[in-house]
Amino acid sequence: MMSLRSRPLQITRVLGACLIGGALLWPLQAHALFGDDEARKAILDLRQKFDAHKLEADAQLKRLASEVREAGAANQRSLLELSNQNEQLRAEIARLRGQNEQLAREVSELQRQQKDVQAGVEARLRQVEPTKVNVDGIEFTASPEEKRDYEAAMELLRKSDFAGAADAYAVFLRRYPGSGYIPSALYWLGNAQYATRSYKESIDSHRRLVSQYPSHARTPEALLAMANSQVELKDSKSAQRTLETLVRSYPQSEAAAAGRERLSRLR
Repeated sequence: MMSLRSRPLQITRVLGACLIGGALLWPLQAHALFGDDEARKAILDLRQKFDAHKLEADAQLKRLASEVREAGAANQRSLLELSNQNEQLRAEIARLRGQNEQLAREVSELQRQQKDVQAGVEARLRQVEPTKVNVDGIEFTASPEEKRDYEAAMELLRKSDFAGAADAYAVFLRRYPGSGYIPSALYWLGNAQYATRSYKESIDSHRRLVSQYPSHARTPEALLAMANSQVELKDSKSAQRTLETLVRSYPQSEAAAAGRERLSRLR
């Protein structure tokens, strides 16, 4: 026997079956109710609606396809424009790099020319501006010509051209009477004259050094050279007096040591 609780469920199932059966029988009943013409008309309506939807869908697809093509073309144009811009930028960079290299070369050339000009100016200035020199422990300024003439005379002396050196020193003393080279030039002039056996002239040159520049480093040597010239002239008394002056005035000098030895022989 069926319980009271299961009846509602059974009734629900029966009603559901009836509804399903009725739904299945509806087309047949509708067909029997409306007839063939009306059925064909309904089918045509459905087909028209389908065709309309299809046309609309096709139109939308075409529109989307067109938009996609336009978007693709726009993207291609954008890519082409970007590519063109990139090429233009590369060309501009290459042009600027070339200009930079050219400017660097021009700057380098200008710097080189400036250095050449500066070197030329300095060379010309050296030719006319006095420069500091140091001779025999004395520092002074001398003009380029003055320095050149003195060194030329010294070069003749080094080559043992004593006559040429004597002439060069004599010219130098006349040309540059206030030169700082004067005491050294007098000393070497006296030596060059001694070498040419011009003993009197040598004594005069060395005496001028001794009298005008008593504190010069070459003065003791000039006294010793004077004594040698006096000995060559057979003037032993004058040589003795000169050596005595040397020993007395410059006792610590090397020339004084040699003078003492020669003085002992003269006595």
